[in-house]
Amino acid sequence: MANVDELIIYREFENGALLHDMAWLMEHYKEEVHQIEVRELFFGCMHNLIDLAGTYGFEKNLWHAYLTFLLVNNENVFSTSCEIKGVTEGSLLELAKHDFRIFRELFAYDFTGIEETLGAGFFEEILDYRRAGAASRVYNRRICSRICELSEQLGSAEDLEQFTEYMIHFYREFGVGKLGLHKAFRVVHDDCGVQIQPITNIMHVNLDDLVGYEIAKKKLIDNTEAFVQGRRANNCLLFGDAGTGKSSSIKAILNQYYDQGLRIIEIYKHQFQDLNEVIAQIKNRNYRFIIYMDDLSFEEFEIEYKYLKAVIEGGLEKKPDNILIYATSNRRNLIREKFRDNQEERDGDIHTNDTIQEKMSLVSRFGVTIYFGSPSKKEFQKIVKTLADRYGVTMPEEELFLEANKWELSHGGLSGRTAQQFIDYLLGQMR
Repeated sequence: MANVDELIIYREFENGALLHDMAWLMEHYKEEVHQIEVRELFFGCMHNLIDLAGTYGFEKNLWHAYLTFLLVNNENVFSTSCEIKGVTEGSLLELAKHDFRIFRELFAYDFTGIEETLGAGFFEEILDYRRAGAASRVYNRRICSRICELSEQLGSAEDLEQFTEYMIHFYREFGVGKLGLHKAFRVVHDDCGVQIQPITNIMHVNLDDLVGYEIAKKKLIDNTEAFVQGRRANNCLLFGDAGTGKSSSIKAILNQYYDQGLRIIEIYKHQFQDLNEVIAQIKNRNYRFIIYMDDLSFEEFEIEYKYLKAVIEGGLEKKPDNILIYATSNRRNLIREKFRDNQEERDGDIHTNDTIQEKMSLVSRFGVTIYFGSPSKKEFQKIVKTLADRYGVTMPEEELFLEANKWELSHGGLSGRTAQQFIDYLLGQMR
């Protein structure tokens, strides 16, 4: 029987208590002295397997799905070396095979003895679990399906070499752990320190969904493509009028380049003091990270921008090559300026020009700045027409434009956001 205590690389699993409980059951279920403890533990394990299935969207053989879940989430020296780049021959690969040999035994375990000893007639439902249509609350549909598919592959692997090949291929395609299996993250500072937590529900917007702004989108695409391909790229500031698609463009970039190893971490200005810790957690991973700051601006009394300046450029430690900073803002210069900044004397400030330069120095550290301006009336109508065709709104063009013009006058003016809201309104009136 496989001894999970002999694992070398794959240890300290999240949700690993279930593994050790099951391993104990496999070893002691025949011993009469432990029968009461065995029954209680067994039914508790079945509860945990079903609970995991509900949370993560697993189906079919829940025992195999659970073992696969452990393997794809365990961030260790082998799995992290496989992500994106793969692994070469050597001692690390041989040590991983030692652990995979133990997992193969766990995959192949015959539960007939436990089922008969404990009278667990329901156990076939655990090994052929049918999900009641509920989706995963943690993974997107693509990742959930891929983990279930990997579970079947590992369960039917012909030998250790094929088992190992399946795992390496998964790590290369999807990565490992939360950073590999998710697209986007937020920063949380709790009692355990700075935590990078996955965002599980991402708006699926594509660059083609954003009508207009072709020049702006091309600049963003060119910079991002250079970044994910390992070439030199710049921090990027998207600025301009409200509702013009700045934030949506960032989301679309993420969806387009996720498969090439791009990840996004959203951070707010009150968290800038945590930036160095965030960077420390991601700088040695084989992904490309965009640290994303939405609607970035600073009032005169706010000094958080000083943390940001030091991180972007100016500290002693070189910024890692796998990290860029993308920000969106309605302000070109990010920090609020007043006419009095240009006065010869400002509250006793002798070196007025130094004060102005201090405020201007942050935006100068973004190598690429992209302007998103409000569309003209003609461009706005083109956006409305394109969206109407895309969503199947059947209305004469003249009437469509007339109603759109009425809508924008009382709903925020000419912008892509206003056009989308108008189309959503029309769709809501359709029966």
